[in-house]
Amino acid sequence: MTRVSTVDSVKTKTRIRRAAEGQWLNVAIVVVTAILFAVAWPTLQLTHQVSPPIQPFVAALATFPFLLIRSNPALAWAVSAISALVIPRVFALQGGYDYPWQVVHILVMLALLAAVSMRAAIPVVGVAWISTVLLFLADTPGTNGRGWAVGLTAIVVFGLLIRWLVLSRRQLAQQEELSELERTRRTVLEEKARIARDLHDVVAHHMSMVVVQAQSAPYRIADMSDETRAEFESIGAAGRAALNEVRGLLGVLRSDGQLAEHAPQPGVQQISELLEGSRRAGIPVSWHVDGDPTLVSESVGLVMYRILQESLANTARHAAGAAVEVKIAYESPIASVSIVNGPPRRSLVSALTRHESTGGNGIIGMRERAQAVGGVLTTHLHDNGGFEVHAEFPVASA
Repeated sequence: MTRVSTVDSVKTKTRIRRAAEGQWLNVAIVVVTAILFAVAWPTLQLTHQVSPPIQPFVAALATFPFLLIRSNPALAWAVSAISALVIPRVFALQGGYDYPWQVVHILVMLALLAAVSMRAAIPVVGVAWISTVLLFLADTPGTNGRGWAVGLTAIVVFGLLIRWLVLSRRQLAQQEELSELERTRRTVLEEKARIARDLHDVVAHHMSMVVVQAQSAPYRIADMSDETRAEFESIGAAGRAALNEVRGLLGVLRSDGQLAEHAPQPGVQQISELLEGSRRAGIPVSWHVDGDPTLVSESVGLVMYRILQESLANTARHAAGAAVEVKIAYESPIASVSIVNGPPRRSLVSALTRHESTGGNGIIGMRERAQAVGGVLTTHLHDNGGFEVHAEFPVASA
C-alpha cells in the first residue's frame, strides 16, 4: 500500500507541475502577442497604405492569431493565412516596400506553421504546408518564393521531427508508468503470498492443535458428562469450520514467487518450544537432536522450523493419535530434519477426520520453502499407514 500511495503522490505532483507550467506558458503567449501587436501597429503605416482608424484592426489580424498557437494552432494558422491573402489585395503597399506583409505577420505565420507541424493531424499539416508554400510563391517578389518554399518545407520537416520525438518520449513515459504499476502489482502479490503462507503456517497449526485437544478430550479424560462431551464436540466443529475458511482464503491469496526473507522469523531456537507445545496439545511426539544448532544459517533455521511445524499440524489433522518421532541433525555441510508418524488410532480417526476437507497447501509449501534455501524435501507413505517427511539443507542457505 505504501508503494501504491507513493505512485499516486508522484502522479498528483506531476499533474500540478504541468498545470503550473501551462499557466506560465499561457501568460508568455499573451505577453509575446502584446509585444508583436505593439510593433505591428506603429509600423503598419510604413509598409501599407492604411487609414489610421483601421490600422489597429489590420495589425490585430496579423498578430492576434498567435494567441491560439497553443490551444488551436490549425485555426490560428488558417486565420493568419487568410489575412495574409486578403491584406495585400485590399491595401496597397508603400513606395519602396515590395513584400506583401509586415515582418511581424511573416514571423507569426512561420511560428503557426511550425506549431501546426508539431500538433495538428498529418492531413492538416499537409494542407498548411502546401497552402503556405503557394501563398509565398504567388505573393513574394521576384524569385524569392522559391527560397521561401525551401525554408517553409524545412520548418515543417523540423516540426514533424520534434513531434515524433515528443511522441516517442511520451510513449516511453507511459511504458515506464505501466512498468511501475506492474511492479506495484507484483509487490501486492508477494504480500498476498506472505500473508497466505503465514496464515497456513501459524493460524492453521494452532487451530489444528485446538481441534485435536477438543476431539481427543473424551478419550483422554475419564468420567466426562454428556454436556461436557457435547461442548468439546462443538469446539471441535467450530475449529474445523474455521480451518476450512482459512483454506478457502488461502486459495485467493496464495501465489508463486514467495521469497524466503518475507516469511516470519522463528528459527532453530524455537524448535524445542514447538515440540513441547505439540506434546501439551496431545500429540505423542518424541525427538532426538544431534549437532550444534548455531551451524545453520538463519534462513535454513526458519525453513526447518516451518517444515516441522507443518508436519506436526498434518499429523494432527490426518493421523490423529499417532506417535510422532522427530530427528534433527545439525551437521556440516548438511543439516536434516525427519518427521515420522505411525498409523492413526482408529478410535480417534472417526471422530477427528469425518468432517475434515482436503486441499491444503502443506506439502507444497514445505517443498517450496526447502527449495528456496537450496534444500530437498521428500515424503514417503509407509506400508503400515504411517507417513514420513525428510528434508536436507546445506548449512549455509543457497
